[in-house]
Amino acid sequence: MAYRNPTPTVDIIIERVGEGDRPAILLIERLNEPHGWALPGGFMDYGEDAATAAIREAKEETNLEVELLEQFHCYSDPKRDPRQHTLSIVFIATATGEAKAMDDAKALRWFELENLPQDLCFDHGQILADYRRYREMGERPRL
Repeated sequence: MAYRNPTPTVDIIIERVGEGDRPAILLIERLNEPHGWALPGGFMDYGEDAATAAIREAKEETNLEVELLEQFHCYSDPKRDPRQHTLSIVFIATATGEAKAMDDAKALRWFELENLPQDLCFDHGQILADYRRYREMGERPRL
């Protein structure tokens, strides 16, 4: 019997909170399908822990060195990715360096939480709504 299991992924909410800057998060415009805007992230490699995968994926897609601040939540709805059943461990991070679209990122841009694009991929609209509620009211997503 062949077993089918969800594939583990990571997503990173990279925060920009600086003097004179309005708080914002970095999104990438995806080069590959599904097209649209997304959090930086991707598939974990075999033998890699989630935190290492998040740091690697952020660097590969944005050219930034991230510092993971906390693990935010795990999203595992079987319909979250139209390609296959995945689960995503989501981290909140800050970053240093010059942001540059790389790897499978067509473009990238900082967005204020009040002004997010409509064409978000996967379940990233839900993730960002949960994140905004967390930042504004201290409420974590329910299990």
